[in-house]
Order: sequence, then structure tokens, then C-alpha cells
Amino acid sequence: MRAGSLDRRIVLQRFTETRDEYNEPVLAWATLATRWASYEPIRDGEKFSASETAASLSARFVIRHSSAVADLNPKDRLTFESVVHQILNVKPIGRREGIEITTAARAD
Repeated sequence: MRAGSLDRRIVLQRFTETRDEYNEPVLAWATLATRWASYEPIRDGEKFSASETAASLSARFVIRHSSAVADLNPKDRLTFESVVHQILNVKPIGRREGIEITTAARAD
């Protein structure tokens, strides 16, 4: 994996539960890691459902493997250029060389 191709900054987030000062649960997205990644748009299109048109964008990101993101999964999310992407698939590349992340985001 060439360092020059990892030219985009992404933020990986995990949904967590913490407690406030009254010991009440607070649900929020917490930053898991901020990484350099390569970015490749896969396709964009429009979906029609329930008489609503929604534009969507699918993308593929590749990052270096690290222990902080080794357990990344579709329950997590990715933020790129202020757009939140839902993680669809996480696939290892080689033996702890990298991680390929396939995402979908609303384009509107």
C-alpha cells in the first residue's frame, strides 16, 4: 500500500453509551480513529421508495491496518468531507496490511 494514495482524511466513529452527572445513559457517536485513506466512488444514483426520491453515493475507502480499527464493523460509521457514510462491508487486505471499507451515503 503506497502512502501517496492515502490522501483523504476520514473519521471512524462508534455508537457508545456513557453516563452523565445524574448517572443517566447518554447515547452518542464517539470518534474511534482518524485515518488517512484512499477514496474511490463506486456509483451514485437515485432510489425511489414510499414516494420519496433519495440520491445515494457508494464509495470504497482503504486504510492501513491498526489495532484501533481492527474490529471495525457495519455498526460503526465513517465521516468524510462532512458527509456521514454508513459502513456496509469491512474487508481485510493481506495479513494486517490494510482494511477496505465499502460505504453508502445520502447525497442530498
